[in-house]
Amino acid sequence: MTNNNRIQKILNELTFPRLSGTQFERKAYDKVKKRIERLGLAPKCQEFVFSTFYSRIYPRFTLTLLSWLLLVLSIDLNVIFNLVNLLLIIIFIIVAIRLTRTPEKIKLGPKYHSQNLFLKIPSKVQKEDADYNILFFSHLDSKGQRFSIKIRIQLYYTWIITFPLALTIIVLSSFYLSEVSLILCIIEFCLLIMNLIATAILWINTTNNESPGAVDNASGISCVMEILHHFSDPKNRLNNFTLWFIFTGAEESGTMGVRNFYHNIKDFDRKKTYIVNFDSIGKQVTLWDHGLLNNKYYKSFNYILENREIMNLAKKTHRFYIGTYSDGLFLLNKKFKGIGNGDKGNNKYVHS
Repeated sequence: MTNNNRIQKILNELTFPRLSGTQFERKAYDKVKKRIERLGLAPKCQEFVFSTFYSRIYPRFTLTLLSWLLLVLSIDLNVIFNLVNLLLIIIFIIVAIRLTRTPEKIKLGPKYHSQNLFLKIPSKVQKEDADYNILFFSHLDSKGQRFSIKIRIQLYYTWIITFPLALTIIVLSSFYLSEVSLILCIIEFCLLIMNLIATAILWINTTNNESPGAVDNASGISCVMEILHHFSDPKNRLNNFTLWFIFTGAEESGTMGVRNFYHNIKDFDRKKTYIVNFDSIGKQVTLWDHGLLNNKYYKSFNYILENREIMNLAKKTHRFYIGTYSDGLFLLNKKFKGIGNGDKGNNKYVHS
């Protein structure tokens, strides 16, 4: 089924910097589109406009405001100053949470253009309302950063650990000022400094167009293209399974591509739809449950238990993810079941 030389050729062809919203991302789109057309297929394009506020400004600005609140409460100039800062920050966070429920609609700052490329291959034997759907995802764009994902995640963890600890000590100090020991004051100072340093470094970690994106995500595109090459032949198509091949744009800018594409699949029956997301190729694949594992798939579940070094099971995810987000996590939040390729072992290579 697979041809290693063809996979390697596509990987080499797409290994160049292609930041979302730039001509280089469009170049990757054109290359993939031409390859699909050479298979005798006619892919569709979904263009959209996005801003980078959600992915680049919002997280750092929010963390900065909260770090500023720690500093204000620690210095404790006067009650009115503290209350005004607290009130303004709470108002901002409430507004931000409401806005970021649908970040694809946010158009703050410069606007950029991107596009999704997708096509549908019908099943060999079609029955009305009987077809299942398998959707293969990968993303077209890449991005460079001053620090790798591994370092960035460590910074987020540092911030998340130091903030509540420092806040707790500050609150206790305000109630039991005379009983606070020198050691506790030193701990508060150290936590505050660590929090501020983590915030400052996150601002230094600027986005650029320097990463060739071989791991993230030329590797994923080459795999999806190889699967498409096999199923482009009518004799290889499946009975009762419609196959979708989706190459999203602006994944590295807040998963804007899949958020726009979601409107095409939001009404899909979750029990009859499977997602395979090639975020990058690593040592592990992650299975999202949502009904994927039941008595019918008992053998598959046993296989996971017996091969934990390559299989990871994720039953749920959360709205806030530490330092990274992907098309797969977005779809998992939408209650789809499936498989995600790529793992933490790649983090020191991605975006670097």
